[in-house]
Amino acid sequence: MHTLRLGLLTLFLAMVLLGSGPGPVAAEEAVAAPEGVMGALVRRFAADEDSLRAFYSEPLSELRLERLRSHAMGWTSALGALDVEAMGADDRVDYVLLRNHLERRVDELDLQADRNRSTQMILGSATALLELDRTRWRPTKAPDGRRLAASLVAVTKRLAAARVVVEAVHEGVHEPTPTIPLTPVTAFRAAKALERLGGVLKRWYAFHDGYDPGFAWWCKKPYDELVKALTRYAKFLRTKVAGIKEEGAAPLIGDPIGEAALRRSLAREMIPYSPEELLTIAQQEFDWCQAEGAKAAKELEVADWAAAVAKVKRRHQPPGGQAAMVVKQGTDAVAFLEARELVTVPPLCAETWRLRMISQRSQKTLPFAVYHNQHMLVAYAMSGMAHESKLMSMRGNNEHFTRIVTPHELIPGHHLQLFQAARHRAHRAIFRTPFFVEGWALHWEMLLWDLGWQRGAADKVGMLFWRMHRCARIIVTLRFHLGTMQPADMIDFLAERVGLERDGATSEVRRYIAGAYGPLYQCAYMLGGLQMRALHHELVGNGRMSNQEFHDAVLRQGSIPIELVRAALTGQTLERNHAASWRWRGEVKAGPRPR
Repeated sequence: MHTLRLGLLTLFLAMVLLGSGPGPVAAEEAVAAPEGVMGALVRRFAADEDSLRAFYSEPLSELRLERLRSHAMGWTSALGALDVEAMGADDRVDYVLLRNHLERRVDELDLQADRNRSTQMILGSATALLELDRTRWRPTKAPDGRRLAASLVAVTKRLAAARVVVEAVHEGVHEPTPTIPLTPVTAFRAAKALERLGGVLKRWYAFHDGYDPGFAWWCKKPYDELVKALTRYAKFLRTKVAGIKEEGAAPLIGDPIGEAALRRSLAREMIPYSPEELLTIAQQEFDWCQAEGAKAAKELEVADWAAAVAKVKRRHQPPGGQAAMVVKQGTDAVAFLEARELVTVPPLCAETWRLRMISQRSQKTLPFAVYHNQHMLVAYAMSGMAHESKLMSMRGNNEHFTRIVTPHELIPGHHLQLFQAARHRAHRAIFRTPFFVEGWALHWEMLLWDLGWQRGAADKVGMLFWRMHRCARIIVTLRFHLGTMQPADMIDFLAERVGLERDGATSEVRRYIAGAYGPLYQCAYMLGGLQMRALHHELVGNGRMSNQEFHDAVLRQGSIPIELVRAALTGQTLERNHAASWRWRGEVKAGPRPR
């Protein structure tokens, strides 16, 4: 029986390794790197943190901030007791990653606490609703409807009093003070907070309503009045103070984090450069793109970059043709890679991607293609759009712009990257950084340029457009967070200096500043790409690895800061207190602010 089981197991493994799909699977692809001691600790930490963040889910809650902080500090203390000197190379990388992650978490909690304080007086103690909501988590006695009704009335009165003061400040009767720093940003932040608190209130009421007959008798009227007060106050802050006039439109208002927070964020991403140095790097890259753009314009026999972009934008698919074009670009890219042995493309990876079209509504913030969960989401004109918006969408997603977008999103870009991340050192998913995720794709954009993926001058314009766009993202988002550029100026820069359509530029800026992405996310494309490019030159350019060896090895490290990928690939011994030190661009003398 033992021999039979062993034989069946051997047969099963052979089936797995040979595969029953489009092609064989190499044994080295099927076997992931062994997980060390730190890998198990990372998994435990991630599971505990997920539990806490799901349970204490309201960002306005002081209890949440305190609990998450104590969790992070407890793990920081535990890490300090580990013997780093006895660890192997992989465990040392995981140790530095977890320590850095904990420091990042504390920074994020501090920033959230600062933002909560900035809106505290504007909210008029409405956060007391969070304490009220906690009484339903594990109730020990039946609710006292009369007492709860009084609590709702008290919150409504405090909210009304706060609004009187805020209106006086807004109308100039009183000057803004440190306790009421009334600006469009703080008003918008407070409006969103009031909307969240309204959701908390509704869930609390629904928990009791119908269950206790006396509850609604006491609380229905005070509850309705408080819901109205929260809704009206949020609308006042959003429309009158923040200045968002159009109902339902996503605002062009963001939350700059300031220079100090930017520097801390860069340190956590292991980027040893100041914001000013990064602006200089971005301008240098932008200047290179402009020089190449002038050459491409000459090849197209037009006057300048703007004319070249306009000419290329006219070469778009007719309605209904975009999806088939993207599929061909995707299959062509895989053939290009395999012919040059640039990276391993597992057959299952090549098999398991598909397209989805981005809805008209979603194109307000996603005007170009993106990748999500085995899908390349394709943006293109839709029948319900206004006529000019249709034309802008078609021009912005033309054939030559899309030619480099498709490999960026699929293979060798995000689809291949995330496929491999799920199979190698998967515990590192918690440390995922856009400097690797987007940097990997940008490295390929630059490498494909070097290797001749462009078929002619029109493709060059398309590739340069995106490369220039990535440089511009660094410039506009860093300057926004430094407080030296406003959203309208950001739109102008993208439209006039890069060549985005106005609708596309507005959608892009709205996405940059709305808060769904980290403050450095837009910088991560080009800066991460430059890091990856420098590492590629160090290891492949000097003959230490082949292209395929390099790219496969990078993907097996997971989506972690590229400085730590370099440490792993070069055999660097990491110390307990390792900090960012790799000056991948060399010394940068910060020049004048980018134009």
